[in-house]
Amino acid sequence: MFPYLPASSNDEKEMLKTIGKNSIEELFENIPQEVRLKRPLNLGKPMSEIELTAHIKKYAKENKSLEELTSFLGAGVYDHYIPSVVKHIISRSEFYTAYTPYQPEISQGTLQAIFEYQTMITNLTGMEVTNASMYDGATACAEAAIMACENTKRKSIIVSKTVNPETRKVLKTYMHFRDIQVIEIDDNEGVTDLEKLKAEIGTNTAAVIVQYPNFMGIIEDLQEIEKITHENKAMLITYVHPIPLGILKSPGEIGADIAVGDGQSLGNGLNFGGPYLGFLATTQKLVRKMPGRIVGQTKDVDGRRAFVLTLQAREQHIRREKATSNICSNHSLNALTAAVYLATMGKKGIKEVAYQCTQKAHYAFSMLTASGKYKPAFNKPFFMEFALKTDVDVDLINKKLLEKGILGGYNLHRDYDKYKNTMLLAFTEKRTKEEIDELKALLEVIE
Repeated sequence: MFPYLPASSNDEKEMLKTIGKNSIEELFENIPQEVRLKRPLNLGKPMSEIELTAHIKKYAKENKSLEELTSFLGAGVYDHYIPSVVKHIISRSEFYTAYTPYQPEISQGTLQAIFEYQTMITNLTGMEVTNASMYDGATACAEAAIMACENTKRKSIIVSKTVNPETRKVLKTYMHFRDIQVIEIDDNEGVTDLEKLKAEIGTNTAAVIVQYPNFMGIIEDLQEIEKITHENKAMLITYVHPIPLGILKSPGEIGADIAVGDGQSLGNGLNFGGPYLGFLATTQKLVRKMPGRIVGQTKDVDGRRAFVLTLQAREQHIRREKATSNICSNHSLNALTAAVYLATMGKKGIKEVAYQCTQKAHYAFSMLTASGKYKPAFNKPFFMEFALKTDVDVDLINKKLLEKGILGGYNLHRDYDKYKNTMLLAFTEKRTKEEIDELKALLEVIE
């Protein structure tokens, strides 16, 4: 709860007196009368702390959280288990209220935390360098596309339609204002259509962007995409879900030039859609093209290990037209959350989470398709999400499931016209056999 800080009429008079004003109206004297609001704000009458607390709680109860619901909804945001130590550590005041670490002599704790985060993301993605974090996965993807255009001096980006639709929308917005062409490649049976990719890629293509696993949950053949991309001297950008990297080949092993993604799954809650963090990792030769902050390791005057912001080529520090990016911040608290989560889980823990996700998803797949009422939308290898076709409207199914305390799957028809009555379901390590069996029983009787 936020603190209750009332301001009495005497408080207002005292504050106005301090700044040399006689009324609140005088604060707005430079604003023309014709654009001023001529009535009081529609906020209702003032309330005491008891009244306000009850009022807010009344509205809060209208929301339902995952404490009450069982979630089979994914599509980019996932209900993973968060160890209790994560929230305990990130709630410490020195982290929770830490400001931008411009002065390294008083910010070693914050800088080291970011450095450790960078190291873990680098290890997870198999890349060589990582920045201090971005706003979210979508903006990280857009910044990666800009990096590719700057590095190749080309003005066209190819993105597969199997990349998260919201990420593609953000990408188009960023590219529009830089006069960079965005070409979308259709999917073929849930994966990037390689023939169409070969037809579209050319001498003006700066990068090819693919998702791994893709939005449909399918593990794409990135080796073939990497070959097509690099044969045309373009860069390969992989938009990755971090948890599967516990058991799948990393972007670095596949030959990606830049790996980006959303770090929500790394200890961050669903939070009604945010805030999350985006990660961006790349090769050493591209480090000077990276947007945002980078924390580096050095030694102080006494020869002790120390940390500083380095290679600061963003517009807050240099001329705007020479900057690599206009992103002037990062999501440090969310990045710290990811670092604490990764440190808590370790390599074996991340591998176990990934293993449980895929095992439970494949159990669910066999159960839900057994009767034939729900059919596989694609015959492709998947990780923890898969799509099912049905004769029943997906929105109706989800409405019926919600009545039973279950968040159903994502309606793919919202973003893909050809996938009518197709539902994308996600299964994390939190889902139990009993919950999956209950989902099967409910789906069988919904008409």
